[in-house]
Amino acid sequence: MLYDADVVVAGGGPVGLMLACELRLAGASVTVLDRLTAIDPTIKAGSLTVSTAAALHRRGLLPQLEEAQRNNLRGFAPSAKAGPKFIGHFGGIMLTSEHPDRSRDAGEHGPAAGITLVAQQQVEAILAERAAELGVDVRRGVEVTGIAPDDDGVTVTTDRGPVHGRWLVGCDGGRSTVRKLAGFDFPGTEPEITAYQALAEMEGTEALAMGWHATPTGVYAYGPQPRRILVAEFGGTPADRDAPVTAAELEASIRRVTGVDVVVTAVDTVTRFTDNTRQASTYRLGRVLLAGDAAHVHPPFGGQGLNLGVGDAANLGWKLAAVIRGDAPDGLLDTYTTERHPVGAWVLDWTRAQIAIMRPDPHARALRQVVADLARTTHGTTFLAGRLSGVWQRHDIPGDHPLVGTNAPDLELADGSRLADHMHDGRALLLDPSGELRAVAHGYDDRLKVTEGPLGLLVRPDGIVAWASEDGAEPYALEKALSTWLGAPRSPAAA
Repeated sequence: MLYDADVVVAGGGPVGLMLACELRLAGASVTVLDRLTAIDPTIKAGSLTVSTAAALHRRGLLPQLEEAQRNNLRGFAPSAKAGPKFIGHFGGIMLTSEHPDRSRDAGEHGPAAGITLVAQQQVEAILAERAAELGVDVRRGVEVTGIAPDDDGVTVTTDRGPVHGRWLVGCDGGRSTVRKLAGFDFPGTEPEITAYQALAEMEGTEALAMGWHATPTGVYAYGPQPRRILVAEFGGTPADRDAPVTAAELEASIRRVTGVDVVVTAVDTVTRFTDNTRQASTYRLGRVLLAGDAAHVHPPFGGQGLNLGVGDAANLGWKLAAVIRGDAPDGLLDTYTTERHPVGAWVLDWTRAQIAIMRPDPHARALRQVVADLARTTHGTTFLAGRLSGVWQRHDIPGDHPLVGTNAPDLELADGSRLADHMHDGRALLLDPSGELRAVAHGYDDRLKVTEGPLGLLVRPDGIVAWASEDGAEPYALEKALSTWLGAPRSPAAA
């Protein structure tokens, strides 16, 4: 069969585009299919975690993120720029820079630690531009209607005709067509809330306090972006999730939750959501894989959704490309579910816990006060902020060094560059403190960059540390890590 691409990606949002860019960097051909003709303007995620900013920084996209954040801050209310910096929330309990220990952020995470206020649409636009630069075939206005996997590939039926790929990855959101057609199991918990997030013209907002607030009927967040409001109430789920949200419906919910007689005069963008929380039991069935919301859905509290999906894409892209190139066995793809499923499961439980302390009943409100008291301590806020940042994640990779399995620190190197600056091309990175590790890494030039560093460190393309040694010793362990994650070295004849 003549294939259109090595990989067909269903869904051209940030997750699908991130995956497509990772695959192209690693040499795979990619066709992205998206049913929308342009970026969806509906209000969505408004911030990035440190782990996501770091992933984009490793691909050379930090300047674009910094520009987007500067533009966003120009439009924010003055109170958002003064005083303690808002760094996230847990169930509507605000976390600020007044309390946490941030002394290690600059050294460990570098300039990515300063990126927060970048909206999902801006990330999508940045990745769309990069995908075009890399030659990704992005087809908009194309809807997937069927799939037919076999031992060698997948035929994807669309309303514009069939597309043939060796692999198919569903990045097509929480109501994923690919997930349903492929037969992935999707267990979870039923929703119990109705929530709205909107940018709207409103009158009578003088009585609304900025930030997150619990009320007798739910929680709400007002600002810091002008005209932004989020309300969540516990009166049950909407009768029709697909019905358009009217200004009257939004206004009624705002009044019930806030107790303020706000009048909604115009709506720029609004979305209705619940706390439906589910996760695919596996992220792979044969030649079909899932990433992002197609693999897991949960309410957006804590800002984990976009960031979880980008992490999926970063983990999967280089592995799938290695299998396509023949550098790695098919079994390498099993580590995608092994590594990312536990992270997704944690996010689901993290959001369930937030729902629990947002409930308006006396028991939940008593628990909420306990968590709020903890959040006002250095240790409490440091823990919560660290979890929200994503940098706590650790994969079960053999090795005694404390860095093994973690996100690599963005070390400043002797020449003034940082670790992330050496990973723009999507290859793995080996830091060599003695100059003696280059011989061990011989034959990996197409998949690995070697540079001098303060310690021995093998960093996978997704930024995860696969081997570490303070003095560059243990070359046999390095050789094992190289073969495990990068496959066999090229012989001079094959190079």
